[in-house]
Amino acid sequence: MSEVKVFRVIGEIRKPNYQTDFRKEVRAVKPEEAVEVVYAEIGSKHRVKRFQIKITKVEEVPPEEIESLALRKLTLGQ
Repeated sequence: MSEVKVFRVIGEIRKPNYQTDFRKEVRAVKPEEAVEVVYAEIGSKHRVKRFQIKITKVEEVPPEEIESLALRKLTLGQ
């Protein structure tokens, strides 16, 4: 069984009247899976298509450096 890790996905949203940067932490087994989760969540919340989302970096985050409090509690059990 594979171990679930926390990934930080960094990128930007480019719509005609709206541009912004984002960083999102998600739990996934592989980086590719983390990217798919981000596409789904951001597309749903901001009503953007996949081609309007540009992902610049995907990195695995050690448990001590997790910024999201909910993910930190879930991962470390604190």
